[in-house]
Amino acid sequence: MQRQIVVKDIMTQDVIFVTPETQVPDIASLLNKYKISGVPVVDNGKILGIVTEEDLIIRTAIIDTPHVFSLFDSVFYFGKKKEFEKELTSVLATNASELMTAHVLTIDETATVQDLATLMMKKDINPVPVVNAKGELSGIVSRSDIIRLMALEEESGTKE
Repeated sequence: MQRQIVVKDIMTQDVIFVTPETQVPDIASLLNKYKISGVPVVDNGKILGIVTEEDLIIRTAIIDTPHVFSLFDSVFYFGKKKEFEKELTSVLATNASELMTAHVLTIDETATVQDLATLMMKKDINPVPVVNAKGELSGIVSRSDIIRLMALEEESGTKE
């Protein structure tokens, strides 16, 4: 019986990461230099957030401002106020802590690749930081790692 492939088997262990103080241009340079789609924001081994290509791109996008009207000292928004606030925060961000997505979904290094693929598809996330039993960053995995595994399985004639 063949052992199931787990996340630790396909993850990148030498993780490129940034600190909360890392400046936005430096983050863009790292993504470009290492051809990666995102970097975890780490402080003392703990993941605080993640900055992805999408977070950087939104900085240059046109922001849809909500329509506002006031009535009796109250302000009413037509449109997506929360989305507008997130976009505005991204545009004004100067460092990783201001730009990052703070609620990071991670995966345990002992999870199966099937669990990883399911998480990535259901939550539309890429890359996914990998944590060990202590909750510390131990790796990172992206869609391209799963594709690479599929290609290797195809070449060798094996399947998970």
